[in-house]
Formats: sequence, C-alpha cells, structure tokens
Amino acid sequence: MDAIEVVIANEGHIQYVPTILKTIEDAAKVRGTGIAKRTPEYVEQKMREGKAIIALAAGEFAGFCYIESWGNKQYVANSGLIVADKFRGQGLAKKIKEKSFELSREKFPDAKLFGLTSGAAVMKINTALGYVPVTFAELTDDESFWKGCQGCINYDVLQRTGRKYCICTAMLYNPASPPERS
Repeated sequence: MDAIEVVIANEGHIQYVPTILKTIEDAAKVRGTGIAKRTPEYVEQKMREGKAIIALAAGEFAGFCYIESWGNKQYVANSGLIVADKFRGQGLAKKIKEKSFELSREKFPDAKLFGLTSGAAVMKINTALGYVPVTFAELTDDESFWKGCQGCINYDVLQRTGRKYCICTAMLYNPASPPERS
C-alpha cells in the first residue's frame, strides 16, 4: 500500500465530496444494505467544521468518515465510514475509524459515541475501540438523528418496529465506563 495520509478534512478537501458520495452509494448497492444518504452540502459542512476524516493516497481519494453530535452534544456518531474499492483489505477502515474516534473524544470528551452498522468489519473495529452492542433505546432520542435513517433502504423496518430494531447493530462507547480496548 502506498503511503496513505489519514487527516482531519478541511475546506481544501471539498473537491472530493462527489467521489465520496458516489463511493458510499456504490458500496451500499453492492452490499445490498442500507446507508443513510447525505447531501453534498452536508458533507462539505462537516469538512468546513473539522468534523470529518479523509484518507488520500498521493491525492487520490481512499477513504472517509465524519462525526456528528446529537442530543445537546451528549451523543456523537461516527458515520459514513467508507474505503474506496482499490484500498480495501489493507486496514485503512481501522485507521480512519481510529482517527475519527480520537477526533470525537477530543471535540466531545464527555459524549457517548455510537454508531449503527450492518458490517461485520466495522463491528470488529468498534469492539476494538471499546464500543459494545446496545439496544436502540440506549442511543440518542434526538429526532434529527433518526430522520437521517430515512434515506436507508431498511427504514421501513425501523418504522415497523417503533424504532426498536433494524438491520443495523447499535454500538456505544461510554466514556464514563469504558471497557478495556483490545
């Protein structure tokens, strides 16, 4: 693997937004699983706010993730984790997620970090960072977070179950009682 730079994204990375969104969309189609859709403006805002991580290999897009706070900054989600096809299988998702975790802890030290995922690889990475599986009831009750699920193909499952269950697994890192990191 060529040297891949994993950094906090900024305004200079906005040029990669169309590629990021296309990569996320294509991955969701291949996996046949849901992924919350985000607008270009939303992703650009995350970059401007210093709330996104981007991975680049000699200027080529390699991966991405962003953070968002919910429930009056009591909860923070690491979302949109994606690695471009040609860079998969090299541990890049783990490096991006670790950087996102560090950024989340730095910006929101007392917040509970959470994520929803249907991917085994992400569950493994989250577990190594100290996340544990939880019920959806243990996540934020911030309605704007749950609105983000509307772009997912499995949204009907979430609605039918009264927001108690879905295809995704909910995982939570609680800084007040962090488990041992592996």
